[in-house]
Amino acid sequence: MYLFSMVNVIRFRKMESPVPQCAGAVYDVTKDISYEDLKALLGKSQNLFLVDVRTKEEVDKGHIPGSVHIPLDTVAAAFAMVPEEFKAKYGVTKPPLDAPELVFHCQLGRRGAVATGKAYELGYVNARNYAGAYKEWSAKEGK
Repeated sequence: MYLFSMVNVIRFRKMESPVPQCAGAVYDVTKDISYEDLKALLGKSQNLFLVDVRTKEEVDKGHIPGSVHIPLDTVAAAFAMVPEEFKAKYGVTKPPLDAPELVFHCQLGRRGAVATGKAYELGYVNARNYAGAYKEWSAKEGK
């Protein structure tokens, strides 16, 4: 007989408040947005803040227009910055915690979900993940 430890994985959907903190739990917090919804936001919304969390090498091969490149391993630090520091580093105004249209994406969807979870942990209650990611975008846009 042997012992093993268990990791609690909780998936929250359509949450209205920041992620609760609980020792020993791993949170996979995702509110997904579809290609169609993202395309509509790109065409009409002044509030859309689209974050590409892929590597520089991936972004250099193509990106969704209007996205801001913030690699996954820097997302938590970036969104914890004071607004002036964020603007100096990324050239755009840092979104407020209640930003209505904060969307993260990566190449396949997984890293975007991780980034969305990090944003929730920092209090970005409306953060969403474009689960179709750049792979779906480029296929549908013919890139």
